[in-house]
Amino acid sequence: MRKGTKRKAREVGGRKGKSKEEEKVSSQEQTATTEEATNKNETAEAQSQSAAEQGESVQKEEPKNNDKGGEPSKGVVKRGAKRAKIAKPQTETEYFPDKRNLEDLWQEVFPVGTEWDQIDMVYQYKWNFSNLEDAFEEGGELHGKKVYLFGCTEPQLVFFQGQSKVTCIPVVVAVVSPFPPSDKIGINSVQREAEEILPMKQMKMDWVPYIPLENRESQVERLKSQIFILRCTQRRAGLKHLKLERVKKFEYCLPYFYQPFAEDELEQSTIVQILFPTEPPVFCEFDWEFDEPEEMADKFIEAEELAADKKDEFMEFVKEKVREGKKNNREAREARKKAIQEMSEEAKAAFQSMKFYKFYPMPSPDAPDVSQVKSPFINRYYGKAHKVF
Repeated sequence: MRKGTKRKAREVGGRKGKSKEEEKVSSQEQTATTEEATNKNETAEAQSQSAAEQGESVQKEEPKNNDKGGEPSKGVVKRGAKRAKIAKPQTETEYFPDKRNLEDLWQEVFPVGTEWDQIDMVYQYKWNFSNLEDAFEEGGELHGKKVYLFGCTEPQLVFFQGQSKVTCIPVVVAVVSPFPPSDKIGINSVQREAEEILPMKQMKMDWVPYIPLENRESQVERLKSQIFILRCTQRRAGLKHLKLERVKKFEYCLPYFYQPFAEDELEQSTIVQILFPTEPPVFCEFDWEFDEPEEMADKFIEAEELAADKKDEFMEFVKEKVREGKKNNREAREARKKAIQEMSEEAKAAFQSMKFYKFYPMPSPDAPDVSQVKSPFINRYYGKAHKVF
């Protein structure tokens, strides 16, 4: 064998021997590391088990009372009490007050004659109409009676939350009657030349039965309702498709009533409304018992509200309105007498026993106090209420 070959073999053999020694050292180091990790795990498990056992022994240990005061021994650690504090509290049950049977009655009644842009303002406060609800309870004015309800609003200056302001006060009128008091609606205002009496349905209004809350799951046709309310089916969203004159008619509406056993105000009135068509128009009231056409014309000419060359035309216009007024009064008296003659005895008794009740909101911290602005007057057709609440 050549020398170079032996030297190479020794070098290879040296490297192999060194590798075995390194492997031996590496193996010892890995074993030591594994044993150290195992010891740490065993120590952690022992500590965890000890803590668990200690906690369990604390939970099982009951406080001992001494003979005198029943107080727990000083050496006892009350860890159980701490755990009770961090326990999740039980959720308290929320209770909501039951709705009253007639709670929404006043809201279901249409406020006749209220301007469309003011209707939302009527419901800005939580008005209290418990007096209306109580009237239908046993012992109340309306208990067991057939009642027809209509609404209206009365703008009044009232004080609320430190300031005074004009507020649309909702009012509910109850008519005790065995039949609907009227199927017509009156349309009148200062701006209109003449009064109109139209069928309710022409203005999309009608008397409909009111269903109390406790009966709304029942079949309506099986219920014998004693409460009827005046409703309007005109949708506000549809107003934009109507002519302005038609929209304004709703704002001039008044619930109409004709009492044949009482003279109408028009029958007794000697006043006519004058709206003379000139530029600008002349508006006034003329009482044919006390006023003179020529004297009134001279007054307007002096105030430069009427041209001098229009004097004769104005006087003739006034005289014509007076003739119309007297004719209307005469026809109204004749119509009333005829209606009484043709009326059945049952209808006569119903008209004579008919009662009107007017309900204002009760004092409440959620709405203005209206107790100082109550009035028995309903409107020009119904006159005054028999009783105001």
